[in-house]
Amino acid sequence: IYDGPALKSEEMGLQIHLHREDQVAILSHLQELGVGWVKTQVSWKLYQPEPNRFDEERFAELDRFIAAANEEGIRVLLGVAKAPEWSRPTTEFDGPPADNRLFQEFMATLGTRYRGRVAAYELWNEANLQREWNGVPLSAAALVELIRAGAAGVRSADPGATLISAAPATTGINDGIIAIDDRQYLQQMIAAGVVDVVDAIGAHPYGWANPPASSAYQGVPLTTSHNNHPSFYFGDTMADYRRILTEAGYETMPIWVTEFGWGSYDGLEAQPPAGLEYMAEVDEAQQAVYTRRAFAMAQEMPETGPLILWNLNFGPTLGSGYAESSYSLLRPDGTRRPVYEALSAVPRQ
Repeated sequence: IYDGPALKSEEMGLQIHLHREDQVAILSHLQELGVGWVKTQVSWKLYQPEPNRFDEERFAELDRFIAAANEEGIRVLLGVAKAPEWSRPTTEFDGPPADNRLFQEFMATLGTRYRGRVAAYELWNEANLQREWNGVPLSAAALVELIRAGAAGVRSADPGATLISAAPATTGINDGIIAIDDRQYLQQMIAAGVVDVVDAIGAHPYGWANPPASSAYQGVPLTTSHNNHPSFYFGDTMADYRRILTEAGYETMPIWVTEFGWGSYDGLEAQPPAGLEYMAEVDEAQQAVYTRRAFAMAQEMPETGPLILWNLNFGPTLGSGYAESSYSLLRPDGTRRPVYEALSAVPRQ
């Protein structure tokens, strides 16, 4: 039963897996779910595997999908990250290029190809994690310089596109090697001038197993783990990011939630992998309620949105052996989870 406000389609979105998928089926799901946005990841290393060669198959399918989404009035957000191996000082994990001008050139290529058809770009992803920024020390200032280069590339080709800063990962870790705390990292990004480069700040306020309106500061935890740090709470992350921006003098800077969600292994006929045991504390019904509530909460937050839910279809693509499938609105067999039905049934404004 839903007794919250009608949701705004223009502030709702879904991330999809695109490569070699049934695009007609994806568009049908997006329409039925009533979302106004769709996000897909452009893994730079896959789209430009060699300095002078682009992957024609991937670009052709992206061309088709963007055209179809535009035809249906669904706006497209591309998240761009993961430098090609040929551009990096190491091939271990993922990370930035050795020369930021290469990222500028790639973003100019995207901006030229999709001018007026891609509404927004997210410039990099969770760079406060070693696995996303390997080969050089973790550094918010270095990320901002990479974002500055990428932004220049897009602006040179499509000045009307909206640019979003890379969202930090919420981890509760702050050792400076594996990760830098996302709040501290955001403050460092602001100090390095990110607000002068982008149109919105990206956020990934995952809730782990905690309900969206719960808080690390409320006293009695509602879960058995990942409950001792505000980074594990959807509401705390959103409130802290707004506070950090306001204290820095940017109270009207928009926050775009470019990933969020609650993983659940309920119904997947598998157990969460080591380190993700908290997912067993969220059943499919809770996943549906938490997700729906988060969309409604964000609508009441000033200068917030859209929210892009992770994810639509990784379940059928990857199967139950992958943690990404626990967030999927579709089960590995393609059937719809309760979160799918809950979102499609909510009245829209």
